[in-house]
Amino acid sequence: MRKAVELRRAYRLLNHGPTTLVAAAHGEARNVMAAAWVMPIDFDPPKLALVIAEGTRTRMLIDASGELVVSVPSVAQAALVAAVGTESGHEVDKFARHAIGSAPASQVAAPLIDGCLAWLECRLLRDDALTAPLAAAHDLLLAEVVAAWAEDDCFDGREWHFPSAERRSLHHISGGRFFATGEPLPRAS
Repeated sequence: MRKAVELRRAYRLLNHGPTTLVAAAHGEARNVMAAAWVMPIDFDPPKLALVIAEGTRTRMLIDASGELVVSVPSVAQAALVAAVGTESGHEVDKFARHAIGSAPASQVAAPLIDGCLAWLECRLLRDDALTAPLAAAHDLLLAEVVAAWAEDDCFDGREWHFPSAERRSLHHISGGRFFATGEPLPRAS
């Protein structure tokens, strides 16, 4: 069951470096893409850095709306992650082609992707003196997390607990190959 995550702990949803799905919407248009280069950069308020190439359908929708959702997919969704990471949203409606289910977000227009382990609703930071040069030169976007959610059997509000092999997060290594998040080590004393 999806439960709210305290914003001051939202960084923990991404701190282990999972591959993500980034969804964006503007007007009637929407798209989703895979993104491995997404990381938390601040706690309070929580902020993320994302690399999303200029000219992609997702980037165009993010630039137009100023909003996005970062979802943490599971091992069970590896084929979907690979597909939406290699197809162009300019050429195909990925939601229709892959029968991607979604739910409305609470604070932004971009959808929450069904079957994921966690979701971070974000608003683009638009300080033109800082963010515009980063976006133009490096495709680096900065966003503030405005709502965060996780499946309660996977994240207890403080840390991840993966209940099964299929409900672990993914790490993309290259060429459509993934690793699953492994077993936690005992706490260091």
